[in-house]
Amino acid sequence: MTRVRLSILAGVWLAGLCLMTRVPAAFASDKLININTASATELRELKGIGDAKAQVIVAYREKNGPFKSVDELRQVHGIGDKLLEKLRPQVTVSTGAAPPAAAPAAAKH
Repeated sequence: MTRVRLSILAGVWLAGLCLMTRVPAAFASDKLININTASATELRELKGIGDAKAQVIVAYREKNGPFKSVDELRQVHGIGDKLLEKLRPQVTVSTGAAPPAAAPAAAKH
């Protein structure tokens, strides 16, 4: 019986350890980077963006003005559809206002 209890305790401890190591990643993914205000240093925090692409994003923004949507990143040299989809949950073009309300659900007939 003691062996079973030790196995359960070890399992619970291991599960807790796994959850604790995942918590910082969850918080990090909640932080959106505004591509209209971020510096090249801040843009480098994005997965898939290194120093060169960060500089290109800033240069594009300086030349063309603020991004109107995240989709406009596709116009930046070196950012294709795959990278855009990876960046989409990490970035925003928000002006700091509250996000728009969700569309109402379709009425059931």
